[in-house]
Amino acid sequence: MQILTKILPINELKNIANISKICKESDTPIVITKNGYSDMVLMSVELYEKTIAKIQTAILLNEALNDPKRSEGAVELNSFIKGLIDNE
Repeated sequence: MQILTKILPINELKNIANISKICKESDTPIVITKNGYSDMVLMSVELYEKTIAKIQTAILLNEALNDPKRSEGAVELNSFIKGLIDNE
């Protein structure tokens, strides 16, 4: 799954109500550019919390799967996270 990022110039931040609406309606982060270069990223609190939860879950599961006391089922972190993302 490829995430299509929204990109907006920094002068769009003048319209905070519109930016807030875009963030709440978007399932992807919004990249704000300044002078043509990426400067910051905005996202809704809901998207942020989902993203953090996925990362925390991936870390915990990977730690459990790679526990030295466990002899089977070890998974490499990158392939594990890719599997999580692909199964969204």
